Amino acid sequence: MKNKVTQLKIAMLGHKRIPSREGGIEIVVEELSTRMVKREHHVTCYNRKGHHVSGKAYDGQVLQAYKDVELKNVITIDKKGLAAMSSSFFAAIKAAVGKYDVVHFHAEGPAFMCWLPKLFGKKIIVTVHGLDWQRAKWGKFASAYIMGGEKCAVKFADEIIVLSEGVQKYFKDTYGRETNFIPNGVNRPVIREARQIKEKFGLDKDDYILFLGRLVPEKGIRYLIKAFAQVDTSKKLVIAGGTSDTDSFYEELKTMAQSDKRIIFTDFVQGQTLDELYSNAYVYTLPSDLEGMPLSLLEAMSYGNCCVVSDIEECASVVEDKAIVFKKSDVADLKEKLQTICDNPEMVAGYKAGAADFICKKYNWDDVTNETLKLYVK
Repeated sequence: MKNKVTQLKIAMLGHKRIPSREGGIEIVVEELSTRMVKREHHVTCYNRKGHHVSGKAYDGQVLQAYKDVELKNVITIDKKGLAAMSSSFFAAIKAAVGKYDVVHFHAEGPAFMCWLPKLFGKKIIVTVHGLDWQRAKWGKFASAYIMGGEKCAVKFADEIIVLSEGVQKYFKDTYGRETNFIPNGVNRPVIREARQIKEKFGLDKDDYILFLGRLVPEKGIRYLIKAFAQVDTSKKLVIAGGTSDTDSFYEELKTMAQSDKRIIFTDFVQGQTLDELYSNAYVYTLPSDLEGMPLSLLEAMSYGNCCVVSDIEECASVVEDKAIVFKKSDVADLKEKLQTICDNPEMVAGYKAGAADFICKKYNWDDVTNETLKLYVK
């Protein structure tokens, strides 16, 4: 078995690019591919060309390799709705004719092309990071295309990976298709003092509530702003993250928040600034209506944060009884929970005390890699 595993040649596609924090998929692809290379596999990741999803100001260097993972940059039509479609189309062609044992598609939209490398005899793995056709930012055509990708995955993939038991049930009930539940992992981080965030945003330890994620409608940020406006506290609300083809939504959020001087928008963050925001938050909140498996929530808990999350299965199953849960889309309930935590720092300290050990034990990237490799050779 060992000799068979060490000979695997793997292609991954569907992400924007690695290394990158443009979304959760990019983190997953990086964590898996770099670990697989360490185990003597050859991994090629097909990166998009074009600009960073939050704007060209965040563009990084175009690389040919990263931590021994081979990177190939594919033609991309850098327009909303076309970037993912075009890049996955050209990546699938290259993967089909390349010398790979396994082609691993990430996300439902890119999976629309999974039939092509299948025709060339490749083993096809599809990871469904969420039911993306439900996302509010997509129009009718894009949603139909993504749904088509879901159906192609059901028909052509040798194995499908899902990140939550809810999505696993959806595939069984809708298509009668068995899937593999392999949740994401998390790394134990280094806790950092508030230095850059103090200089940039005037933030100190424990004086802000943090939302960190892509600024898209399904994250529930509208509810958060409305609820926070009613909370009697001197703490700030920090909304950290960049847009994802959602510039008009970002402007809507800023208009909603303009009368409340306690609300701070940081735009896209990474590196030390990101670490400091997680490390020094009083509370982290994720009020989402829709998630695949929220890596930002895993990360927030790994930094020892008290978390407030909506009661959707994808969040509630992650935190179990180690966080505060409110009713999805319910501004009044979210306001009540936020007021309670602002008034009871001892409660917050209690949740913080056990968060990191709980989440780092429950979700481990090495375990995720092991389970994924088992499917490659199944």
